[in-house]
Amino acid sequence: MPEIDLSDLTRGGDGSPNLRAYLALPEGEGPWPGVVVAHEAFGVDEQMRLHADRMARAGYLTVVPDLYSDGGMLRCVRGVMRALGAGHGRAFTDLLAGREWLRARGDCTGKVGVIGFCLGGGFAIAAAPDFDASAPNYGFLPRDLQAVAARSCPVVASYGAKDRQLRGAANELRGALYEAQVPNDVKEYPHAGHSFLNEAPNGPKPLRVVMRAMGTGPHPESAADAWQRIEAFFAEHLGEDGGPGGRAAAGGDRAGGKGPVGEIRTAGDRGPGMQGSGTQGPGTQGSGTQGAGAKDEGLPDL
Repeated sequence: MPEIDLSDLTRGGDGSPNLRAYLALPEGEGPWPGVVVAHEAFGVDEQMRLHADRMARAGYLTVVPDLYSDGGMLRCVRGVMRALGAGHGRAFTDLLAGREWLRARGDCTGKVGVIGFCLGGGFAIAAAPDFDASAPNYGFLPRDLQAVAARSCPVVASYGAKDRQLRGAANELRGALYEAQVPNDVKEYPHAGHSFLNEAPNGPKPLRVVMRAMGTGPHPESAADAWQRIEAFFAEHLGEDGGPGGRAAAGGDRAGGKGPVGEIRTAGDRGPGMQGSGTQGPGTQGSGTQGAGAKDEGLPDL
């Protein structure tokens, strides 16, 4: 699949001046809903391209904006993480550029979801108010989780119980979404760890032994169930007729009534719950309704 240039949507603003993205196209004729993929900390690697290709096979126009376009991983990762922690900045603008590029296509229905993994999972939660459906996978939680949840689109989230960085995150996210009455499907897999949806280990080879010891890496059985849930949830919330091929209703709201096609909203344009929301870092607790390991008896089990 081709690499595309999204810089026309970011140049002159607060996005990456040379923003690139990976594009995966469905087979056949549209229109199709769109999906923006927020990549892992290791960037747009083979695993992220495989995830995008999978979404395309499911019937979604899919783009993966490269959040490291202007400098590569080593130079950009800290800035991307700072943006996630602040709840605004270049990385958010880059992801929204992907959304606007999709919406402007004649073969897109106008409905656009976001799916994220690891670092990108955090962005999929924090940016959920700007999309029509969100699928965060092992994503860190915003510090102001309740405020983000209050404006969130429907969410299907997947976590691994063996992920030491995110213990209790599934319950906390589920509790915040439940309290905000946001349609959601949050599940924690008992035998999976971080990055369990990947098909193979990724990242620098010297780190893979350490990551494996931390419970990071593929878990095919859990991944198969998670993908089935993601595809069913997106079909329900992005498809006009319960499937990915439906055309969005004419004149309907797009991700909460955002601006016209081609408009990239900057940090100052973000509504309540996004400005400075911040994210929960490894080993810390967010401000959601449930702490790590907590359980509300009024909520359904994961």
